[in-house]
Amino acid sequence: MAEFDPAALPELLPVFYRRLFPHGVYGRWLGYGGVVKNYFQLREFSFTLRDDVYLRFQCFSSPQELERELQKVNPYKIDIGAVYSHRPSQHSTIRLGTFQPREKELVFDIDMTDYDDVRTCCSSAEICSKCWTLMTIAVCVLDRALVEDLGVRHRLWVYSGRRGVHCWVCDDTVRKWSPTLRAAAVEYLTLVKGGAETVKKVNLSEPIHPFIRRSVNVVEQYFEAYALEGQDILGSPERWNKVLALVPEEHREVLQAEFPKKRDSVQRWELLKGRMERTRVSGSGAGKSTPCYADWEVMLQFCFPRLDINVSKGVGHLLKSPFSVHPKTGRISVPMDLQRLDQFDPFAVPTISSLCQELDAASGDREQDSGETEPKRHVRDYKRTSLAPYVRVFEQFVEEMEHVRRGELLRRSDLQGDF
Repeated sequence: MAEFDPAALPELLPVFYRRLFPHGVYGRWLGYGGVVKNYFQLREFSFTLRDDVYLRFQCFSSPQELERELQKVNPYKIDIGAVYSHRPSQHSTIRLGTFQPREKELVFDIDMTDYDDVRTCCSSAEICSKCWTLMTIAVCVLDRALVEDLGVRHRLWVYSGRRGVHCWVCDDTVRKWSPTLRAAAVEYLTLVKGGAETVKKVNLSEPIHPFIRRSVNVVEQYFEAYALEGQDILGSPERWNKVLALVPEEHREVLQAEFPKKRDSVQRWELLKGRMERTRVSGSGAGKSTPCYADWEVMLQFCFPRLDINVSKGVGHLLKSPFSVHPKTGRISVPMDLQRLDQFDPFAVPTISSLCQELDAASGDREQDSGETEPKRHVRDYKRTSLAPYVRVFEQFVEEMEHVRRGELLRRSDLQGDF
């Protein structure tokens, strides 16, 4: 893959916005079928330009006007905001208090830096294939809960381009949710609580909520490979004492004495887990131990998704757009295929440099084949590059929304016809 040099962005971005950015389906996504008049015009976009010049409250009369502007200013980053009561460009001329965000997708932002206390392989902005499993777990846990527990349908999961993932929940009803409803949804989906000074961030008590049980089931599928083998969380006294700090005192001393006799993290975990499971089988009552879920609490503290509540609850909060270029890595912020989530590799995501090289190679091949020097535009340029499968995931997402919307419109017209 072509090495990315941030200094090359001014040359590469015009090619990207002219030939690679999927303007057509992008406009269809944010137009939501054009059912609501002026919906697209009332949407805020913000652009980050070279040297961190930041333009907020941009808005456009149509997706075509947005496309022209992107090709004119070639932003380093695109952020998407809310749909407002008035055109965002007029925000400074409108009477105070009347310019309000009306609608926005429910969004989630999961950033690897929030897991620094539980990963040993990397820290801050760094990621590797070992800790990327945390993002896979986050998507699995949250997507299941969004669909089965909260009843949403249209979720677009997107790689941020560097060290995290974003989710856009696009259902018509959800886009109208108030900050209070959004905060309630995030609260429901949050189990890890407390800042850096809080040692024990997950506290479970009976009765265990079905959401927690189902989340533990998801985490368990990855826990051994990720935490015990990849991170080796019980590999040394220093590491296992960090885990045992989350276990009640009556169990801690026994485990501290037994751990050195075991060969590795996997065996030590079996010992801890077995001890906790016995407390739950024997049940409570006179002379019986109190059911203990310390093994679940450890799994959740080390692996459960960590959400930024402010990103999700604020209707006016901006979030990086899909197909934005990350200015430090050069990677494209691409939609993720949930059917192949375990195969998603952030290091295989194309960079703007690699895509432009692929375009050059494709153009050269075409000229040789046809004997022409003037490129034809029959096939969209991105389809000749490694961006194509990611655009296809996005197209399928938008097509599914459009299919559901058409079905809903037909259903309404049939109901009206019955009267």
